[in-house]
Parts: sequence; structure tokens; C-alpha cells
Amino acid sequence: MFSRRGFPRASGQPVLIDFERSIFERAAYDDDRGSVFKRDDTGRGFGVRVRRMLTGSNPVTPEKSKEMVKLLKRENKAPVVLVIGGGAIGAGADPLYDTEHIQIVGTDVYASNNTDVVADGHFLPFRDEVFDAVWIQAVLEHVLDPPAVVAEIYRVLKPGGIVYADTPFIQQVHEQAYDFTRFTLSGHRWLFRRFEEIDSGAVGGAGKALVWSIRYVALSLGFNTRVATLVALPFFWLRFIDYFAKPGPKSDAASGVFFFGRRSETALNAKDMLRYYASKHPR
Repeated sequence: MFSRRGFPRASGQPVLIDFERSIFERAAYDDDRGSVFKRDDTGRGFGVRVRRMLTGSNPVTPEKSKEMVKLLKRENKAPVVLVIGGGAIGAGADPLYDTEHIQIVGTDVYASNNTDVVADGHFLPFRDEVFDAVWIQAVLEHVLDPPAVVAEIYRVLKPGGIVYADTPFIQQVHEQAYDFTRFTLSGHRWLFRRFEEIDSGAVGGAGKALVWSIRYVALSLGFNTRVATLVALPFFWLRFIDYFAKPGPKSDAASGVFFFGRRSETALNAKDMLRYYASKHPR
């Protein structure tokens, strides 16, 4: 197909998507960006700022992005990091972008100032073992086949390469038809079973999840997104409960979960998962 028609382009970027196997249609890229939604890629828009005030920032990504930078710089003078879903820079991921001599290759399913290639994470258009790290933040809930995407991450990472992923657990649908899956902490670990864990845990607890739910109660009653956000805003303080939560119970009621690890030559087996859960719930 592409040998006859060529690759489409969006904002001058190549659209390297196998449309016969992807949820996306070639016709969606006839415009300048290929985005199926109106998006704020700056993170500075009024709506984004109000929602951030409501639900708070991601408490994990600033720490893990700095840790990833430290590990990368220790092992490679000029590491290359693939960001999947990098149309907008994820909250807390700035150290990756701001550190000298780290090359970022940004991909997403639409073009933006932060992307280099438009690509579907199920079929990454890169050779095997070319990246030192992969960053995939709040993306795996939006793909049809998360194990296929994680297999692609494994394929393009160098041996011992680093991955950071965070994914919702208790959150309602937030990308309309492009929202498919949620993960418990254990389910997320099993998804990354071919990786050695450096760290994993909750991203927000029951308090943050409760604030999300209050907003979606308003949405379920037919209010638009702006009004629903304003209805939930007086309850923003509930997310501060999470600062007092115990790690094990917090992960069982988490708004989201994260995994930070390395590509490994060994994988977890089924019985390892019982020990994993127990390790996250010390008595």
C-alpha cells in the first residue's frame, strides 16, 4: 500500500502507521495534525490548569524522570529516549527534555511540536534494540492491545534498557472511544513481566480516585465538562487524604499505578505474582 501511495504527513511529520491493522483511518490524517480531539499540548490552558487544581499533579513522575536521567547519564553519554504518547509533555517529565545530551524521539498518533514521528504504539517503526529508555505515561489505557505495545517496547529497547510507565486503575473513561483498559498494581506488573523491577506503586490513592468520581457523577447527570469540573472543585481537598494512606491499601485503591524497570532476559512466572502482591502489603 505505502509503496504505491506513499506515507501521509501531518505537520510535515511522517505518519508511519499500518492503517490496515490500526484503529486509525488514513483519512484522519488529511488535515494538518491528525488529532481526533482538540488538544492542549502546552499544558497551560485554562481547562488543563483547573483540572490539575482539582486532581493534583502526578507525584511520581518528577522523581522517576530525574532517576531515569541519572541512570542514563551513568551508562551512556548520549542516550536516546523514546517517548510513546509524547504529543504533550507529560506532567513531571520535564527533566528528560531539559537535560543536555539526552535525545528525545517523540511519537504519538497525532502530530505536535513535541513529536518527531506519528506512529501507533502497536507497531513501532523502529529497528530492534535502538533505544536506551522508553517513557510511556498515561497511554496504555488508550491502546487496544497493551501486551502488544509492551512487547514492542521490549523489542526496541537495548538489553538492560529502562522503561517508565504509568497507567490508570480507578479512573473513568476520559478519551471517549479511545479508552479501553485499566490495571491493578499486580496486573500492571504482570504486563511488564519481562522486565526487572526497579520500583512500582500507586500514582494517587483513594482520595484522588474519589475526586475523579465526583466529577464523573456530574458528567453522568448531563453537565458539560466545564460545569462538572466546577461542581467537583470544592472537593479538591479529598486528594490530600492520600498523603496519609498506607502503601499497600493505597495501591489497592489507587487512581493509577506505575512501573519503573529494566529490560531483562528472564520473566516472572504466574506464582511470582502472589509473592509480588505480598511484598507490596507488608504486615
